[in-house]
Amino acid sequence: MAPDPIIRTEGLSFSYPNEVLALDSVDMALERGRKVVFLGPNGAGKSTLFLHFNGILRPKTGKVFFEGREVRYDKRSLSSLRMNVGMVLQNPDDQIFSTTVEEDVAFGPMNLRLPREEVEKRIDEALHLVWLEDLRERPTQQLSFGQRKRVSLAGALAMRPKVLIMDEPTAGLDPEMVHELMELSDELNHRGMTMVMSTHDIETAYQWADEMKVMHQGRIIYSGTPEELFADQRLVDRLRLVPPFPVLMNQQLHLRRARPLAPLPKNLMELAEKCFPCSRAIEESVSSKGTVRIIDVNDPDYAAQAEEATQSMDDPFRFSGAYGAKARRLAREGKISVHNSFHAMDNAILQASLGNEYLLYTETPLISLVESNLERLEERTGVVLKAEMMAKRERK
Repeated sequence: MAPDPIIRTEGLSFSYPNEVLALDSVDMALERGRKVVFLGPNGAGKSTLFLHFNGILRPKTGKVFFEGREVRYDKRSLSSLRMNVGMVLQNPDDQIFSTTVEEDVAFGPMNLRLPREEVEKRIDEALHLVWLEDLRERPTQQLSFGQRKRVSLAGALAMRPKVLIMDEPTAGLDPEMVHELMELSDELNHRGMTMVMSTHDIETAYQWADEMKVMHQGRIIYSGTPEELFADQRLVDRLRLVPPFPVLMNQQLHLRRARPLAPLPKNLMELAEKCFPCSRAIEESVSSKGTVRIIDVNDPDYAAQAEEATQSMDDPFRFSGAYGAKARRLAREGKISVHNSFHAMDNAILQASLGNEYLLYTETPLISLVESNLERLEERTGVVLKAEMMAKRERK
């Protein structure tokens, strides 16, 4: 029997005071532990639906369920719901109201009446995750737009929710910050958090999402995987969506080189392998290469392991990267030397597929995520890459 959805709606309808129907009998379910993207034009109802997920708005008709129980709208029930369903609004100025970064992130945990030490712990943890440790005492009015977006995200993360909902989280961010946000979202999801977002960034959504839901005029008109959606050209045309680059390039390969349409490449690496298959001779002739060598930065001996790697690799800093919030922080602080402080997972797969060793710094919970990325690549392209843990050698 399939587990109950973590959030479900039943016949959900809502109208604003001007009587414009924003949601029209919405029946939908969000499965626990998934990464779900909502697509649709402005005014489709995405933000309105999100505001029902944590009780900010109350249905005109219909019901909202969280973990199988109907949402109630008394103060105690809403407090419990909002502790478990975090919300990051599209405009951070609608969410930030405290004087300093620290005060704003502390607001939610303090309202839970947690001990001060626990509040401090959560502030540290949240600011570390969104790369704002150095701005803890900065007045919020002196922050850039991107920094304010990260503060609003930190405030939600400080509550340690089971579900994190982000409304247009990538809007207004530079490409590097978008990549770090999506990598953080992968990390949070891997740790068990259900991730939900709306976006107009089809390229990012296609690569990231497990599931897509398309809204139009207050209704959900499509729900399924990204690959299923973009494999149906008639549906894509009807929904007026612009396919992401890997899908468009895949179509060209099919038309120009008679390559099979399926499976659709999900990212650049899968697309590149379909266009330019790597020579298996590389993997067969150089058995010591084509490997992602992992150093766990939670291991007290990680510095010694890095020293061993430096001695055994021709150029360890050329093919090396930091993956995950803690590893990136160590790279920023100069405690590890890497070539790729972001896009590390993508570069690890690329270099290993070309027959090179790649030294990847990450942390314990993410090691299995690295391995699952390599397994997915093998499943979809046939490219077999190895992941090996670095271990400190015995010294005489």
